[in-house]
Amino acid sequence: MKLKTLSEKEFQKFADNNPEITFYQTKSWAHLKKKNGWIAHYLGLEDKNNLVAASLILAKTLPIIKKKMFYAPRGFLIDYKNKEVLKEFTNQLKDYAKKEHAIFVKIDPYVEYKERDNNGDIVGNGIDNSICVENLKELGYKHFGFNLMQDTLQPRWMHVIETEGKTLDDVMKEMESKTRQILRKNERSGIHTREIAKEELPLFKDIMQKTSDRREFVDRPLSYYESMWNSLHDDGILKILVAEIDFTEFEKNTKEELETNEKELKDRIYKKEHDILKMNPKKYEQNNKKNESEIERLKKQLEKIKDYKEKYGDKKLLGGILFLIYGNEVLSLHGGTLDDVMQFQSAYTIHFAGVKYAVENHYKRYNFYGITGDFRKENPLYGLYLFKKSFGGHVVELIGEFDYIISPFWYHTYNIAFNAYHKIKNLRKKK
Repeated sequence: MKLKTLSEKEFQKFADNNPEITFYQTKSWAHLKKKNGWIAHYLGLEDKNNLVAASLILAKTLPIIKKKMFYAPRGFLIDYKNKEVLKEFTNQLKDYAKKEHAIFVKIDPYVEYKERDNNGDIVGNGIDNSICVENLKELGYKHFGFNLMQDTLQPRWMHVIETEGKTLDDVMKEMESKTRQILRKNERSGIHTREIAKEELPLFKDIMQKTSDRREFVDRPLSYYESMWNSLHDDGILKILVAEIDFTEFEKNTKEELETNEKELKDRIYKKEHDILKMNPKKYEQNNKKNESEIERLKKQLEKIKDYKEKYGDKKLLGGILFLIYGNEVLSLHGGTLDDVMQFQSAYTIHFAGVKYAVENHYKRYNFYGITGDFRKENPLYGLYLFKKSFGGHVVELIGEFDYIISPFWYHTYNIAFNAYHKIKNLRKKK
């Protein structure tokens, strides 16, 4: 077996036929990362003129020590259970890395560790890829452990809905009833999604900025979203959907619902008074009270809609999500909601649009992406998990992050320098 440099075309042909393919292992992602100083290497392991493994390797010169790190985003495209092939690829990659002055190779394979259900519990007799971890460790890869929180380069814990071979009705049946109710309510409220154009990127950036301010995380600059768009949109990998509410449609639907309730109440009373309707007195009163309650609620709702229209006009942007679509899945990468309209719960509608796209375009799954592996109610991110869980699906735990150390001395030196740099950076932020 021999390691060889591949052209973009050769690499992509192999990658697109690999079951573990993600958008991270694409030439489009490499082009995007090039803008941040990463250099792409496309490598393949050939056996009797057939490629048996390949990987996009991103290389970057490290600050201070001026050596390189190699990073295979979401890991090699390889069978991690085949120790012989993995060993050969590792050994020859090590020689290649030495020539390129790289001191370590980082990977975070897109390989499920142990199958879990919607509650995060391990499924008995389910998928178990422990052997992949064992093989990597035995070959000298340093494993960063089975972390529970979001403290790796890419999420180790995700929540997904399997959509392959399912209809939209099938998927909806697996959702919690509350989620279906919210989706129907949003539809009656005139909330719809649409894909934005490039010139609307500042709108999405505004959504993300307000979300980051509220949730206390650092958002990317507008240039980041523009670079992603330029590198990924035309290849069909990136789509940004926003949710808007049409208050005129909301008002129309509310008036129709109000008229229906008023008519039901009036007809029931008329039939009762004229002895046309035979109904249990208790049930008669219950139905009347139900209509009266709805009439009161809908009248108040019309007043609110009037206020909304005076404040926002006929339509109002609510929130948005940036999706990455490639290989087997539709993935929700970044998203947020504007502060003053959070009560409309637009995230449900946008995610459902993503699920619908996955079903209708025959993708294997819809990926809500990052959650934590801490399923205790005390976890501050527990609510994020509950939201994603309400759509059905199941938890996915990946095997984790690994470093293959080429030069122990420089690797140790780099970690000391890296930690010191971030301590100083954090201290400056506090001042």
